[in-house]
Amino acid sequence: MLPNFARVVPKFGPSRMLFRTLCTPSSTQELQLTYLTEGDKQGIAVLGLNRAKARNSFSKSLVNQMLDSIDVLAHDKNVRVVILRSLVPGIFCAGADLKERATMSPQDVGRFVSKLRQMMSSIEQLPAPVIAAIDGPALGGGLEMALACDMRVVAGNVKLGLVETKLGIIPGAGGTQRLPRILNPAIAKELIFTARQITGEEAKELGIVNYAVKPNEDGDAAYKKALKLAMEIVPNGPVGVRMAKKAIDKGLQADLATGCAIEEACYAQIIPTKDRLEGLKAFAEKRKPKFIGE
Repeated sequence: MLPNFARVVPKFGPSRMLFRTLCTPSSTQELQLTYLTEGDKQGIAVLGLNRAKARNSFSKSLVNQMLDSIDVLAHDKNVRVVILRSLVPGIFCAGADLKERATMSPQDVGRFVSKLRQMMSSIEQLPAPVIAAIDGPALGGGLEMALACDMRVVAGNVKLGLVETKLGIIPGAGGTQRLPRILNPAIAKELIFTARQITGEEAKELGIVNYAVKPNEDGDAAYKKALKLAMEIVPNGPVGVRMAKKAIDKGLQADLATGCAIEEACYAQIIPTKDRLEGLKAFAEKRKPKFIGE
């Protein structure tokens, strides 16, 4: 069963109408962006892929909707964690829409793949942590999208794979760059060259995912685990979490000395915040801090 989502309009002006459009639940929408509002789940946003007839494959329309949704999330300080999941039972994302791709000219394909790569980078660059909840196969671009997330939770029996070489192409949305940063490059090359599909359990053993969970009857075991993980993050200082993400991501692209300088710059942005003072005060008073993201 899929959870009941509540529609919430964020507290900022320019994107209010856009958010209303994206968030109103509809079985015909290819993407649903919603906020959870119940108790400890406040601050968690859910991006739900909902392109059932095409196994959530990437069409031009879906990519545009994703970019619009990501832009909304990037400008909303109330979002503390994002969960990316499928609302279609039995699939996470099958990658590119090959039927639509076959109708494109070579120039159109190049432009589309460039936009797809932009979408993946936008997911990766979201200020708040992003968790991929993978309850069905994630193949080709579907796995590349999951690799762009900060953390991944998968049902143990689902299949994952960068299968593009079987089609005579290569992963074109960042997979050749992100997978070797997670794995031993030789193992990453083996998986890409062979187009091999592995199970969620194998992905956990390799370190591609954070958790591989036992599937449940409702088909949402990975989502439920991702939700628990998100709820562990939500109570923590949102500015601190965002700065920690920035320090890690930027630091990975640099040598150790430069990485430490990046960490210092990120820490400096936290020092004048109300949240830092609230954390110190709450510790002294032996209570839970009430962070406001400022």
